[in-house]
Amino acid sequence: MNKTRLEAFSDGVMAILITIMVLELKIPHGDDLDALKPLLPVFLTYVLSFVYLGIYWNNHHHMFQAARKVNGKILLANLNLLFWLSLFPFATGWMGENHFTSLPTAMYGVVLLLAAIAYTILQISIVKHDTEENALLAAAVGNDFKGRISIVCYAAAIPLAFLSPWISNGLYVVVAAIWFIPDRRIERAFNR
Repeated sequence: MNKTRLEAFSDGVMAILITIMVLELKIPHGDDLDALKPLLPVFLTYVLSFVYLGIYWNNHHHMFQAARKVNGKILLANLNLLFWLSLFPFATGWMGENHFTSLPTAMYGVVLLLAAIAYTILQISIVKHDTEENALLAAAVGNDFKGRISIVCYAAAIPLAFLSPWISNGLYVVVAAIWFIPDRRIERAFNR
């Protein structure tokens, strides 16, 4: 099957998610900097989630540039990823509104973890789809160290949120920083 509709739908969903998240930023009552202070946690979680959605969009785009065809398993794996990404606005809002308390911070980590697992499942589904182009993607992905270390960090951050939400948030920021530079493995594989 052609991948065009899958890409267009995924792009649309991610754009809507970013829009929903920004709508959670409420206009402050007041015209001085003190009026912005209560919004800081919500704004910081928005920035982190925006970065994460941007990373997912960027890597999703690269991965589907490498894939030429899709099948039913890939469509379902993509929907699985979009489901977990669709929970970003809820997890973002809950963590921000509650000023990074333990349970919302842990739940944010659960959403990040399940989105990362879903992305890995999608990646494996594409690699296993029997086409010559997808073999190039398999070579480019390799052992996916960044993907595996991300999952480990999220899994560690969830229980750590009950010890110190700041440690968990630090891990979320570290993983985002690891992925912030676009993954060039696929581009390098195609340029060879």
